[in-house]
Amino acid sequence: MPHPIIPRPTETTPGFSTYIALVPETNLLDFLTQQLTDLTKLLRNLPEKEALLHHAPYTWSIKQVVGHIIDTERIFAYRALRIARNDSTPLPSLDQDAYVKFANFDRIPLAELLEEFERTRQSNLLLFQHIESEAWPRRGTASNNPVTAATFAYAIAGHTKHHLDIIRKRLA
Repeated sequence: MPHPIIPRPTETTPGFSTYIALVPETNLLDFLTQQLTDLTKLLRNLPEKEALLHHAPYTWSIKQVVGHIIDTERIFAYRALRIARNDSTPLPSLDQDAYVKFANFDRIPLAELLEEFERTRQSNLLLFQHIESEAWPRRGTASNNPVTAATFAYAIAGHTKHHLDIIRKRLA
């Protein structure tokens, strides 16, 4: 199955490069699959009360972080899809704080958020498995910057790793 190669600095932005740098040099699809297991295993038995806490210096609860991971993954996968399909329409930025504020993730049971993450990730794994090799380096524009389809597959992995690392620190 074709999988993306790590984007070069000219194929992404400094912001996405930060996330991409967190992804090990391994098969990306295997890494994304392992993250699915890691996140659900880490949080599966976390009490609702703990999932609602705000651990300083962080401003979001763990439920909000999981919801944020889901929203961001959906947006990044959509961007990867659009660029892979050679859609040259510029893609806008996102305001992560507004998404979290208006989603009210704290009202959703953690088990449902984990199920939503699992289904979102499984869907994106299928999407990425079926993107042809020649589509990954296709260029598009997001947030007024040139990027490739592969940028967003790697950004999903790095963004999730970033937040998984923070959650682990919070629960330690």
